[in-house]
Amino acid sequence: MSDTSQYQPPRVWTWDAENGGKWAKTNRPIAGPTHEAVLPRGRHPLQLYSMGTPNGQKVTILLEELLALGETGAEYDAHLIRIGDGEQFSTGFVEVNPNSKIPALLDTETGSRVFESGAILLYLAEKFGHFLPRDAAARTEVMNWLFWLQGSAPYLGGGFGHFYAYAPEKYEYPINRFTMEVKRQMDVLDRELAGHRYLGGDEYSIADIATWPWYGNLVLGKAYGAGEFLQVESYINLRRWAAEILERPAVQRGCRVNRNWGEPSGQLHERHDASDFAPKT
Repeated sequence: MSDTSQYQPPRVWTWDAENGGKWAKTNRPIAGPTHEAVLPRGRHPLQLYSMGTPNGQKVTILLEELLALGETGAEYDAHLIRIGDGEQFSTGFVEVNPNSKIPALLDTETGSRVFESGAILLYLAEKFGHFLPRDAAARTEVMNWLFWLQGSAPYLGGGFGHFYAYAPEKYEYPINRFTMEVKRQMDVLDRELAGHRYLGGDEYSIADIATWPWYGNLVLGKAYGAGEFLQVESYINLRRWAAEILERPAVQRGCRVNRNWGEPSGQLHERHDASDFAPKT
């Protein structure tokens, strides 16, 4: 171990808002709103409040895939929620998602609020009848991988990503601990994809749409600057799957929505119509 000192937990923990690194403002030990603000509304029944993180990309990719199939009812307004500025703690956002996490969806046609990215994917897949098999066995397999992702991704993002890329100091133990788990997860996916084109079988589904923004970006070397560190080129089947999905135009569009960092050509802060993707002069 390279740490020069050991942390001794106090008898009673107290919150230090300044001791949280890059994303300190997005975390606090209590729920509920911090300020009054009304969420914007667009003209479509589906109102998405999100940011172009992996969890946000899941939903915008699915919506773009549905639109590519001709499901005009999947037209949506995507409003940017700047989580670094604490916009997820507004009264309007908390009303849609009491957990104050993006993404959150409001379906004004049914009056449903839907939060948690996996729940949103399932809701939209069932609403429009795509990307979720009707056969019981095939559906179960897709759901296996959807729930696997929802349970595994926090180890990648909040675990490995935080300590490797965002924590204010580098510590060997947590980086080693979460690196081991993330590599194990990539091996799980790589072994599964050795025998199947997609997760859960040979049909593209919400399992792939949920998993690709996290592990697809990771294995293609587009996350945390950690490609060499994690030896991502060794996961041959996972890389094949990731590259194939990236070729889908709907995936490319979905990755741009609610993104407000990186190359300007890759950003589309808000999306209200398909024409928003056209180059602006």
